[in-house]
Amino acid sequence: MALETDAVSALIRDVVDFPQTGVVFKDITPLLADERAFGACVEALADSFDGAAVDKVVGIEARGFIVAAPVALRMGAGFVPVRKAGKLPWRVERETYALEYGTDVLEIHADAIAPGERVLVIDDVLATGGTASAVTRLAGRLGSEVVGFGCIIELGFLGGRSRLDGVPAVSLVSYP
Repeated sequence: MALETDAVSALIRDVVDFPQTGVVFKDITPLLADERAFGACVEALADSFDGAAVDKVVGIEARGFIVAAPVALRMGAGFVPVRKAGKLPWRVERETYALEYGTDVLEIHADAIAPGERVLVIDDVLATGGTASAVTRLAGRLGSEVVGFGCIIELGFLGGRSRLDGVPAVSLVSYP
């Protein structure tokens, strides 16, 4: 199935006041349950960075894992999880970042990316850009080159793309 943006958008559910009052959460679980639409999203993200010679695809906890792992397989690259603090069992690099509604900490295994490797960062949503920029800083600290950022949904009204410091970004569905 080729990516049909309207069909993908129809499978994204708005959940009002989650995780807190005033936030409208974009729920992709109906999209993930539709194997054709989910597969089309994976293909579209991988195709968007096809010429980038990616060594590792970094997925951001937790929904980003779901999207990034099949993108990595499709691209013939390794998969690297970035997790919330305290979830990884070995030595880590960590980065504090701002959310739309607070702060948090992300961690990556210190040996997950070798110096000089080319990295693609994948998440489900680009909102304020705090998470995405934290991950690009982590990957850079490990000596990699971040060649792109991809996501299913971009909440353009929150301006997150501007925090990616020139990293090429692709979103499949945008809410201006």
